[in-house]
Amino acid sequence: MNTLYISQQGSTVSLHQESLIVKLGSSQSSPVGLPTLEQVLIFGNSHITTPAIRACLNRMIPVVFLSRLGYCYGRLLSIERGYRQLSRYQQELSLGDRLPAVHNILRSKIQNCRVLLLRYQRRRETTAFNETLSTLAHFHSQIPQTYDLDQLRGLEGAAAAAYFRAFSDCLTHPDFPFEGRSRRPPANPVNALLSFGYQVLWNHLLTLIEVQDLDPYFACLHESNSRHPALASDLIEEFRAPIVDSLVLAAINGRQVNRDTDFEYRDGGCFLNDRGRKLYLRLFLQRMEAPIGDYPRWHILNQQVKRYKQFVYNPAQGYQPYTLR
Repeated sequence: MNTLYISQQGSTVSLHQESLIVKLGSSQSSPVGLPTLEQVLIFGNSHITTPAIRACLNRMIPVVFLSRLGYCYGRLLSIERGYRQLSRYQQELSLGDRLPAVHNILRSKIQNCRVLLLRYQRRRETTAFNETLSTLAHFHSQIPQTYDLDQLRGLEGAAAAAYFRAFSDCLTHPDFPFEGRSRRPPANPVNALLSFGYQVLWNHLLTLIEVQDLDPYFACLHESNSRHPALASDLIEEFRAPIVDSLVLAAINGRQVNRDTDFEYRDGGCFLNDRGRKLYLRLFLQRMEAPIGDYPRWHILNQQVKRYKQFVYNPAQGYQPYTLR
């Protein structure tokens, strides 16, 4: 089953017989057959005609409206489809069901951090790289032997601290020094970029979790409360390095961001200003809309959420996170 992503601004989705067609100016996409379609995601300022909406509802195909940041305004859903059917299955996941998923998520996060550092090590090898890679390999091996959630969270925090100690050696722009991760508030422009990027990505994942009818408040690793949909925090872990960290490094090393014009200092921290946010979002959207194979990067996020959904239905099959090679 396919997902139709409408991310180019000003597009119109219309119905043609048993297919949807996307028009942008004088160009027109190939027909997308309704029988093979699972959902329609419309980002930003695009449109879908009433006949197309009706056809989707008749086939129980959700139509989701999002901002270009990935914030979900809402979705159109057939009455027959129901809502939150998976919540009961999520609540019934035992610690024995959840622990293997936690192990895989954390091992994937650490592996993705190692791969990113290895790519930059080839360009400028330092002692910090070698030490950090060994440390991350150690934490990676410790994860499967740890069965307490608090201890696993501690290992994840220690691995992240080690990773960010070497992150500065990936940066080549002298205007962007980085001595370590700081979050609330971000202490410098590099941390401001990382924090904003993680929030944008987190919002995208929360939207996709909602689209798949999963309850975002039932997670495996992170603890939920009324203000924290923890499942989005679980699933972002595997994507931090491949999507946000790599984009921040490319933007800084490629001289695409400017320390003097893209940031502001207030409330004891450093934040992207309006110009900086617009710049980052443009770069983020360009990367997410660029295809890997036949699909945009949005598709990878969506596929992982669907994998988690399959895990909820069948915990014995486990959850396999996205891992860089």
